[in-house]
Parts: sequence; C-alpha cells; structure tokens
Amino acid sequence: MLVQKPMERDKQAKWNGIPLLLQKLYENSHPNSDFSQCQSILKEISPLLSMEAMAFVTEDRKAAQESTFPNTYTFDLFGGVDVSVWGFLSDDLIKDCLSILYNTCICTEGVTKRLAERNDFVLFLFTLMTNKKTFLQTATLIEDILGVKKEMIQLEDIPNLASLVSSFDQQQLANFCRILAVTISELDTGSDDKHTLLAKNAQQKKNLGPSRAEVNQATLLNIPGFVERLCKLATRKVSETTGTSNFLQELEEWYTWLDNALVLDALMRVANEEAEQSSTVGAGGVCGLANTSTRTQLPHSMKIMHEIMYKLEVLYVLCVLLMGRQRNQVHKMIAEFKLIPGLNNLFDKLIWRKHSASALVLHGHNQNCDCSPDITLKIQFLRLLQSFSDHHENKYLLLNSQELNELSAISLKANIPEVDAVVNTDRSLVCDGKRGLLTRLLQVMKKEPAESSFRFWQARAVESFLRGATSYADQMFLLKRGLLEHILYCIVDSECKSRDVLQSYFDLLGELMKFNIDAFKRFNKYINTDEKFQIFLNQINSSLVDSNMLVRCITLSLDRFESQSDIKVAEVLSECRLLSYMSQMSMRMSFLFRLINIIHVQTLTQENVSCLNTSLVILMLARRKDKLPFYLHTLQEMEYTEKYPGFILNNFHSLLRFWQQHYLNKDKDSTCLENSSCISFTYWKETVSILLSPDRTSPCAIVSYIDEAYMDIDRDFTEE
Repeated sequence: MLVQKPMERDKQAKWNGIPLLLQKLYENSHPNSDFSQCQSILKEISPLLSMEAMAFVTEDRKAAQESTFPNTYTFDLFGGVDVSVWGFLSDDLIKDCLSILYNTCICTEGVTKRLAERNDFVLFLFTLMTNKKTFLQTATLIEDILGVKKEMIQLEDIPNLASLVSSFDQQQLANFCRILAVTISELDTGSDDKHTLLAKNAQQKKNLGPSRAEVNQATLLNIPGFVERLCKLATRKVSETTGTSNFLQELEEWYTWLDNALVLDALMRVANEEAEQSSTVGAGGVCGLANTSTRTQLPHSMKIMHEIMYKLEVLYVLCVLLMGRQRNQVHKMIAEFKLIPGLNNLFDKLIWRKHSASALVLHGHNQNCDCSPDITLKIQFLRLLQSFSDHHENKYLLLNSQELNELSAISLKANIPEVDAVVNTDRSLVCDGKRGLLTRLLQVMKKEPAESSFRFWQARAVESFLRGATSYADQMFLLKRGLLEHILYCIVDSECKSRDVLQSYFDLLGELMKFNIDAFKRFNKYINTDEKFQIFLNQINSSLVDSNMLVRCITLSLDRFESQSDIKVAEVLSECRLLSYMSQMSMRMSFLFRLINIIHVQTLTQENVSCLNTSLVILMLARRKDKLPFYLHTLQEMEYTEKYPGFILNNFHSLLRFWQQHYLNKDKDSTCLENSSCISFTYWKETVSILLSPDRTSPCAIVSYIDEAYMDIDRDFTEE
C-alpha cells in the first residue's frame, strides 16, 4: 500500500500548503522560539486568507454566504485559530495575527463564536488598543466578537479601562463607541414594545439587581471626562472646505464594499500618509487605490464621511446613557457641556443638510434605506432629542433666548404663572442663533415628503417636548407655528397609511390639544366639513391601539371644559365637531367597550397597555359624576347585545388585577399616569379597588354585573 506524501495530499486536496505552514508555525511558536521565523510564516499565510476576505466584502452578502472559502476553512480545520491566539505572546506577531483572525472570522462560520467564549482573550484584546498601529484591526475584531457573545462583558473587568480611554485620541474614542454600543444596550431593546408585560414583570422578579448593561453604563460615567469628550465629538464642526456638492459621489464606488466604518478608518489613515500610491492595507485585508486623482480626493471625502460615522456612534452612546438609571446625572453633564446648542449649530450644515443627487449608501442597500449613513444620523439625532426632552425640565435648552421670552409672554398674556423650569433655565446653556433646535425641527418636519421614514421620529421627538405636566405656553408656542394644521393635513388630507406614523401623529395631537380650548378651536377651523371629519374619525377607528391616547385627551379635555363657565369655552363646546361627538354617551361607551375588548392580560405590551389606562380614565371621570354604575350596567347590556354575556367584564376584571400587580410595584413610577391625566394616582388606585371589590351588592363592583353562570374572574394568569 502506497503512503501518500504530505505535499501530494496537499496538492490533491487544494490546501495551498496551509497545513504544512501551520505545522511550522506551531513548532516555532513556543516561548523560547525564534519569532522571526513565525513572522515570515504568517506573512505567507496572510495573503491566502485576505484574498478570500476581500472577496467576501466585495460580493453581495447572499452570494458570499453561498460561496465557499477553502483557504480560511482549511486554516481553521488544522488549528490555525488556536495557533494565532498563541501568536499574541509576541508583540512582533500581533499585527499579523489580528489580520489573520479577522479574515478567518469573516469567512468561516463559528470562529467568532469560539473566540467569544474565551473571555480572557476578549479582555486581553482591549489591552491591545493602546497600540495605535493595530488599533483599527483590534477594534474591528472586538466588535465582531462582542456581536456574537452570549453574555455581555463587564467593562469594569477590562484592565485599566480609565487610562485606556484617556489614551484614545478623538478618532479612536469615536470608534471605541462602536464597541461600547454592544456593552451598554439591553438585549432586544429594538423589539421592546413587542415583549409582553407579563414576561417582563416575571423577568424583573428574577433579576433583582441592576443588569450588566446598567453596570457598564455606570462604569463609563465614572471615567473622568468621558461624557465631556463625547459631547465635543458630537458637536465638532465639519471643516470649512467640505461644502462641495459632489463629495459623496467621490466616495460612492469605494463605499459600495465598505460595510464597516473601521475599514473606512484604515483607508483614511493610509490616504493621509505620504506613502506609495500602489497599494494600502485595510483593517482586514489588502486593497489597491484606484489612481492618483482618486487618491488626492479621498481624504477630503472621507473627512466628511468620518464626521457622519463618528457622530452616529457618539450620539447612540449618549442616547443610551440618557435613558439609563443615571439619567439625571447624564442630563446635568450634557447641559453643562453644551451638547444641544452644539448640535443646533450643526443642524443645517451636517445633520439635516440637503441630499446630493447620488447619496452615499451601504453596499446592498439604496439611498432611501434606513441603513444609509445620512439617514441613520438623522434618526439617531431625533432619538437623542426624544430621550433628552422626555419628562425633563432641561427640554427648554432646545430653545434660544428669544423663544424662551416668547414662552414667558404667552403665559403673561393668558394670565397664568410661568412654568418654573422656564424661569430656572440657565440662559448661557440654551441654543444660540435665530432659531432653536425645536423650531428647526418643526421647519423640516413640515417640509418632509409624505412617504418619508423620518415622519415617525420627528413626531416622537416633538411629542416628547410636550410630555409631562401639560403646559399651555408650550402648546401655544407650537400651535403658533402651524403644527396642528400640519398634523391634520397628514392624517386627513394625505390620508396617511403607515400605522407607526399615524400612532406618532395621534400621540402628538393628543399632547398638543389636551385641555387647550384654542387648539380645539383651530381643529374645528381646519376640519370644517362633515367629509373631513368622517375621514378623521375613520383614521381614529381604524386602530384604537394607535389612537387611544388621542381619545384619552379628548375625553379629559371635554370633562374639564364642561366644568368651566367661560363664554369662549362654551362657544367652542357648542361648535366643535370633535367635542360634540365625544359628548355623546353612546360614543364614549363604544370607545370603552372596544378598548377593553382589544386587550387581554396575556397580550399586554408597553405599546397597548395605554388602552387599559384610557378605559380607566373614562371610568374615573364617570365615578367623579357618580355615573360609574350606569357605565358598568351599559357594558353588561352591550355584552348581551353581542350574545356573549360576561366576556367583556371578566376580561376587564383580569386586566385590573394585572394593573394592580404592575403599577403598585414599589419600583414603578406613577407620575406619568398623573401627568398625562391630571388625576392623582391615589384616585387611580381607589377606582381600581372599587371596581375589583368582591362585594356583589356594591353598585360600583364589576362582579355585580356578571351573572353567576358566566363568572370567570379567579383564573390566574401565567407569567411566561
């Protein structure tokens, strides 16, 4: 029997000599070995792998997944990954080992996950970030590894984290934010609204302490000067020479294969060096510069793209910190370091600049895709504004001094006290220029095309400014700028079809109109025909989950207006189609019946639990007027009309039991319910207790209206 020689076997299997090279590498990779030998071997292996990695990033993702990469597969099969990890013992080998590992991770499935399981290796990689020559390669590899790691790393375990971060220049810090994003964000936050409250509550009972993400956020905030440096990065102005109209076209052919901003950094670094024009090494492979003219244009174009990509990462981290447990601490720092006026100065030139004819996009996407850097920056900016304004008095930093004076004048004219937060706002920290950030946002919002994906985020950002205790001056400030008419145009005249956009418009309209008689007067002036009003009602009724906050606003406002003796209020009450519609008992009962019917304990989420609270608002207002028994009796009659006795009231009973579990939790903040309704939380609790009373003789207890035969109120809901 002939024994096949290794070289023949290698040739037949098309291994390209990789197993033999790995054997030599292994033999020379012991602590007392000559590492220069290892270096020459690695330089033989590296081009074989980088060639496949470049093929991967230049192909369409789908085609790349269907392709095979024999060199990286062979390298991994014969233990190349483990040998490369040993190579980090020598400083001379680190750069080559990083490149090889990165290329293998790109092309061979499972390698990244295996590296992610080696926690000591992951933490060791962070220490390599002090070396500027290998920073980009290290950062890219860490980012990929953390993206697949099952357990989130703890930043406090990274050796000398504070000194590491302080050693970064601004460019490195921005890239480090890409890594931080994975370590400070709760898992699955993107689909947060879709998780049931039952499941969330059960999870919270298991997790008594802060999550790893929360611990990591606290770790970052303890690093001296960290937030200040992020604010400087976020507000850094673009070079004065970047105003050309064709700078995006210059980069377009380059960016078609650049799916990773860190690769862009590598090109940027090389383009700035006085090196040969023939070729340059990227973060994970080799690429050739096209020609001399392209080379001279690259730095100019890349600096623009760098600012966009940097600000994306930095704004994301700031946004997450603003939504965390240390929110007030972050708010104070962000205000002090003038993030908001800085962003205001960048609004026209960078954040909301006009699109060029050929917008720069990621490979495999189009210019309208949410993945394009321009669009992602806008969305991230809007998310930051939403987080910044939401239930916080610092929201007035979004205005300039003249606009703050306007708020004061509105309060004075209406003979109402100024809001304390307006009076206490530090004028040295507000926006400068002719317009504040909120006003700029309103201007672009009104010009946004009907099909724009920004409409949702714009409405959310403006709505967050109005959230909290209702402020007449805030509402009038926005009403004077035509916001109500714009929203009604979008809902009625353009007959918006997007459910997300509609919900954001309804929520904004509710905050804008709540308790404001002038807003209802303006509404009636715009919705001036029965046809328009019917279209508006159709939009409301098409999805009560989306429109219930507006229904709540109208119900609360009607109740307040009916208790006032003002002539102006009486006039609007008699003329306004919307108020007249809601004043009909049959309409209120119809809304109440449907609100209870579309939710169940097992399907309650953060998104639809508002339907339960809106139904409670309707019943609390009824209780104030001693009409609670009448409402419950009417619900019972409506059940019989539907020929399904008990199905609404049993469900409502279960929902209220859940409400007690959910909202009476000591960690639950009840101020949102109070602020949105101007009804004390004590009254909320009392009303729920009365409705859940087991006394069947009580005229205000739900059980009094369910016949014994149809009673089904004791069933436990499972927390799964």
